[in-house]
Amino acid sequence: MGALRAGGVIACPTEAVWGLSCAPDNDEALAHLMRIKARDPAKGVILVAASIEQFQPWLNQLPLKLHAPLAASWPGPNTWLVPDNGRSHGLVRGAHQSVALRVTDHPLMKALCEAFGGPLVSTSANRAGDPPAMSAEEVATIFGDDVAAIVAGELGGNAQAQHH
Repeated sequence: MGALRAGGVIACPTEAVWGLSCAPDNDEALAHLMRIKARDPAKGVILVAASIEQFQPWLNQLPLKLHAPLAASWPGPNTWLVPDNGRSHGLVRGAHQSVALRVTDHPLMKALCEAFGGPLVSTSANRAGDPPAMSAEEVATIFGDDVAAIVAGELGGNAQAQHH
């Protein structure tokens, strides 16, 4: 947790591939993440949380009727685009008027979000255009000292997350 709180980028297994995570409001962490991935900042990134409650600051202006499909699909591999209510950092939202949210069912990601006390950025561990890393060893080869920590764990069983 110290690495995340200090503005570091960490690597960890997710539902389908190895990912990179950082605090969703830290300017330096988000800029570093975009830089090491060579990611176009206009694309934005996904936020993952341990529970729908952790997303309340992002969902507090969403009509209640739109909460039901989200709640019914979470936790799980479903990413929903919801209108940004002004809560999202510009590098999280990118050039979009929406933000991508997912309540994870991956035990390690869930534990990281719980320990952090809120959602984390989650994006595939790769440089733009390259396939995502599938092991801690691949992450270390690709990113080396650019990541503050590599969290040991296993990938989940999902071939690919679903986007709505």
